[in-house]
Amino acid sequence: MAESTVTPLLIARNASTQCVLLPALANRHGLITGATGTGKTVTLQTLAENFSKIGVPVFMADVKGDLTGISQAGSIGEKMAGILKERGIEAPAPFACPVTLWDVFGEQGHPVRATVSDMGPLLLGRMLNLNDTQAGVLNLVFKIADDSGLLLL
Repeated sequence: MAESTVTPLLIARNASTQCVLLPALANRHGLITGATGTGKTVTLQTLAENFSKIGVPVFMADVKGDLTGISQAGSIGEKMAGILKERGIEAPAPFACPVTLWDVFGEQGHPVRATVSDMGPLLLGRMLNLNDTQAGVLNLVFKIADDSGLLLL
């Protein structure tokens, strides 16, 4: 797809403003953090849905299963429909995204053949093409997990 024909990805909006991301300016890797209830899951779903629409594969670690909902077309509830109408925002058309769910036990999804801990920070950093700062953060994650006796899956 030619650069000039790629539509910006809508991330968030209200009645007067839109927050968009130009696909050519998107980072290859990202980390979204925040307290409970701040919109991390919705942000990840929105990014994944938008990238899926333009054919960009997305890998997301989802230990709790919060993100699997993008595999099904949703529906807009009455309360949300009312809020959208009140703010003059057209309701988006629900759609499903293609997903492959990895399964550590290989019973209900695509089998995982190695854990993140198995790969280690050096190999994982190379696979993700991390810069020095990102690799340093990844090394800290592994050290904290190792010191705490935790396995990174």
